[in-house]
Amino acid sequence: MTQLTQTDIFAPRHLGATPEEVAQLCTAIGVAGLDALIDEVVPKDIRLAAPPALPAALTEPAALGRLAAIAAKNRPRKSLIGLGYHGTYTPAVIRRNVLENPAWYTAYTPYQAEVSQGRLEAMLNFQQLIIDLTGLDVANASLLDEATAAAEAMSMARRVSKSTSNAFFVDADILPQTLDVLRTRAQGFGFELVSGKPDKAASHEVFGAIFQYPNALGEVRDLTAAIAALKAKGAVVAVAADPLALVVLKSPGKLGADIALGSTQRLGLPMGYGGPHAAYFATRSVHIRAMPGRIIGVSKDARGRPALRMTLQTREQHIRREKANSNICTSQALLANMAAFFAIWHGPKGLRAIAERVHAYTALLARALEQAGYTLHSSAFFDTLSISHSDASRIDAAFRAAQNGGYNLRHIDAAHLGITLDETVTPDDLTGIARLLGATISGDSISGLPNIPANLLRTDAILTHPVFNENHNEHAFTRYLRRLQNRDLALDESMIPLGSCTMKLNASAAMTPLSWPEFAAPHPFAPEDEVAGVREMIDSLSQWLAAITGFAAICMQPNSGAQGEYAGLVTIARYHASRGEAHRRICLIPQSAHGTNPASAQMAGLKVVTVACDTLGNVDVADLKAKAETHAAELAALMITYPSTHGVFEQAIIEICQIIHAHGGQVYMDGANLNAQVGLTSPAHIGADVSHMNLHKTFAIPHGGGGPGMGPIGLAAHLVPFAPDHVFWPGNADRPNKGAGAVSAAPFGSTSILPIAWMYIAMMGPDGLKRATEQAILNANYIAAKLGMYYPVLYTGSNGRVAHECIFDIRPIKASTGISETDIAKRLMDYGFHAPTVSFQVPGTLMVEPTESEPIAELDRFIEAMISIRAEIDKVAKKFWPAEDNPLKNAPHTQADIIDEWTHPYSRQEAAFPGSNQMENKFWPSVNRIDDVWGDRNLILKKPQANRS
Repeated sequence: MTQLTQTDIFAPRHLGATPEEVAQLCTAIGVAGLDALIDEVVPKDIRLAAPPALPAALTEPAALGRLAAIAAKNRPRKSLIGLGYHGTYTPAVIRRNVLENPAWYTAYTPYQAEVSQGRLEAMLNFQQLIIDLTGLDVANASLLDEATAAAEAMSMARRVSKSTSNAFFVDADILPQTLDVLRTRAQGFGFELVSGKPDKAASHEVFGAIFQYPNALGEVRDLTAAIAALKAKGAVVAVAADPLALVVLKSPGKLGADIALGSTQRLGLPMGYGGPHAAYFATRSVHIRAMPGRIIGVSKDARGRPALRMTLQTREQHIRREKANSNICTSQALLANMAAFFAIWHGPKGLRAIAERVHAYTALLARALEQAGYTLHSSAFFDTLSISHSDASRIDAAFRAAQNGGYNLRHIDAAHLGITLDETVTPDDLTGIARLLGATISGDSISGLPNIPANLLRTDAILTHPVFNENHNEHAFTRYLRRLQNRDLALDESMIPLGSCTMKLNASAAMTPLSWPEFAAPHPFAPEDEVAGVREMIDSLSQWLAAITGFAAICMQPNSGAQGEYAGLVTIARYHASRGEAHRRICLIPQSAHGTNPASAQMAGLKVVTVACDTLGNVDVADLKAKAETHAAELAALMITYPSTHGVFEQAIIEICQIIHAHGGQVYMDGANLNAQVGLTSPAHIGADVSHMNLHKTFAIPHGGGGPGMGPIGLAAHLVPFAPDHVFWPGNADRPNKGAGAVSAAPFGSTSILPIAWMYIAMMGPDGLKRATEQAILNANYIAAKLGMYYPVLYTGSNGRVAHECIFDIRPIKASTGISETDIAKRLMDYGFHAPTVSFQVPGTLMVEPTESEPIAELDRFIEAMISIRAEIDKVAKKFWPAEDNPLKNAPHTQADIIDEWTHPYSRQEAAFPGSNQMENKFWPSVNRIDDVWGDRNLILKKPQANRS
């Protein structure tokens, strides 16, 4: 009976090869079987004796049923807590066509712009939205959350300020979680934080300042004079502002701010118990090269037509390493796109109507509460009231009455309550809240914006671009989304063979809970008694990740891989300080490391010392040992990626860890390549003390076109007391890390995407996870074996094998023919493929990672394309085609190329239909090759008015 009911076993659906096909692949690469291959690839001294202790795999329906039962344990109230998190309505058309659409959520970061024009336009829409709301010149394409955006503003202020001060001023009424993160970041940089009211800021000598607008108590203040006084002394001023309030409030730019930042969560993004949400960040054009994050700009393609790309890419951390402005590697692209689409769907009139309704309801409630004997903290507000009462007992009674009536308010302290209204509040809610607090909403009407001072009302127009004033009809809007979608290549179209990025299957069953209100709706600071289901899901996932990695505990707070790196290093630094060894500030990092590693180290206040690699791409153990000995008294940590960023399991990894421990350091293992470890070995088993996990890589959370991500860290027992904590940590007053500063805005990061990883592990089970790792290694070796005779494999292990990815060396080809790795990457677009990773980790190379979930037919289609391209290169080498006029140099080819007069020495068919299946399933790049140099020299970062698509 059990066998008869197991019709939806997940692992065979996730894995690209059947057992019979696995045998075929093994034969093709010359091994007796999968076990024999793993014995050749993975060092025996790091192998696990048994798979991780995880529950047996569940079928898709059973896993969904189990998770639904957990979710049902939530007892949600309507949260009016505020503090940067608000109830919203996600328009159904956006939820269905973007959030739940693999064309949007499976896309990769738009490094290959020619096949990313749709999401690039969506991100440019986001930037335009933010530019309009903030009144500043330029905006980036999103950051992780408001608190970390504030920390980035502080760092940026230090870079551009001419002040010699080491102090940064923080608004006394800033959001508490933002202050928590600022304290953590300031400690790493050695900054002093000074707190107070804005009008006192200029009395301090500071290099920068940040104000909250409206502030945490809801007060709307005129910051103009305070900003001007600070700027007169050389300080750089940031304003953290609510985007919905900015629809009706004077912009930060008009107030004089240098930087504006905040969260766009209330623009149609569910609270999700903390995220993911897109933070925004804007500044004046003079500071653009110091601004963190990705920026989308307008360039032109080879035909001279406008085309979009990520601009100023040379600022990216994988190039600048320890000189990077920040360690940001993941943005919140999917959520930024959703926020921009929310603004397009509603338009300026719709957004203003929402803002005015929220304010009117707040004004009505304020009037009723005053009539009932409450005192308002301020008569100038947008959507938040802070109230007190002459009878202090009324405050606690009101708080409990509201909870019993189904509403969460903010218990500021024993004498004050906070109430924040949002777009989901109805007239019934309004009268109900008032009644629960002993007040009555009067029948008087509210007109205009009565509780916003006249001098702080916005007078300039926003969202004047046609894109925000068309497409309000659902037909038009849906078709606009489809036009953008058609310009992008995502996993629903073809394999994305990106090395170091693990673009694996994001299963529909795992994605299903993403839209469940039980996970999407809770406020991150909601009372513990109503989120039992969410907490159980987090706790069980944490236990599974601990079993997989071998660590004693998991910290779920970091909401990106780079945040995980930073959190791990902060934890190590705190550990050393607790032992009286705060002087340990040296971090050893191999030359081959991810670029975020040295950037994260410098953010944590560590000094980077680079360790050499040998000719095989492995860590030079002799150099490591010498530098560990030289810096023994100051050694804090080693950061190492395993398997290495060169795609090889280094044989000496245990010795490497022992060397660091022998000299008093800690081992941080970058988990970017954890996909090649799961079930076979683990970071803790190898000897690491802390490691982050890219849940958006190894555990199948999708990339979303450049985010969201999650980067929780696993910790050895001795490091647990030093992990990030949070000012709003729920319950457990005796936790060992109480008071340790936060690294993200919410206690558990981007919680609402954790069910995806939960479902993946639950459905794979221990055997499925191990098999996935083995299959990933097999697929990579299959590609290396099939293509090695055409493109040399740069690094292999001692047995001539690679791990889960391989690097093809294009430098000899370029030297002999002039055809570069970029030419091959662009030509692959004509074959219907996204390019592999270009020039990482080694310039002039292509890094390929096929993952475990690609079918053999797709692997073979990619291999066929690469072999065909090699034949094209040979035609250039033999001068059959000119060096500057051939399909590779002119790639990618668009429909416009094919219908125009043809003057090339190759045919139209060779240009546009080179692959065997191109006639029946052709993906057309929408632009020709983009001129990156022109784009960087001519920074156009706003949406062109002529573009009405």
